[in-house]
Amino acid sequence: MPPKLDRIDIAILATLQRSGRMANVDLAAAVGLSPSPCLTRVKRLEAAGYIEGYRAEIAWTKLAAHIIVFTEVTLSDHRREDFIRFEAEIRRVEAVTECHVVSGGYDYLLKFVARNVAHYQDIIEGLLDRNVGIEKYFSYVVIKTVIVRPGVPVGLLIPE
Repeated sequence: MPPKLDRIDIAILATLQRSGRMANVDLAAAVGLSPSPCLTRVKRLEAAGYIEGYRAEIAWTKLAAHIIVFTEVTLSDHRREDFIRFEAEIRRVEAVTECHVVSGGYDYLLKFVARNVAHYQDIIEGLLDRNVGIEKYFSYVVIKTVIVRPGVPVGLLIPE
């Protein structure tokens, strides 16, 4: 069972989420601890699985032109094995950066990153050709991204 988190643990998670390369001395100062207990807490949070890794945020628009497409997917059948088959196949599609099972009018919400619309269409047609159980899909090409907040609002998720 993961350890119960206190306000300092939450502050450590929130601070590391904003700046994962922060030196332990700076992190300790930011959360009001001395460096040794701060490092102990970070190691405990890592071991408990609260911290899954440290990543660089890449400025993709500087690297290459691309589009983002959100796609609603409805499966033909809704047996357990249909979901398992679809999810196994969709994990193999590198262009899918997120896949969510959702409630409502469709089964999955996918986020694709592709070079352009033609590339996205090739990916979708490949999925349809592999017969992964898609009955219908609706695509939404992102015109402009207004907000991207990396991570989650840790403080909002913890009851007071």
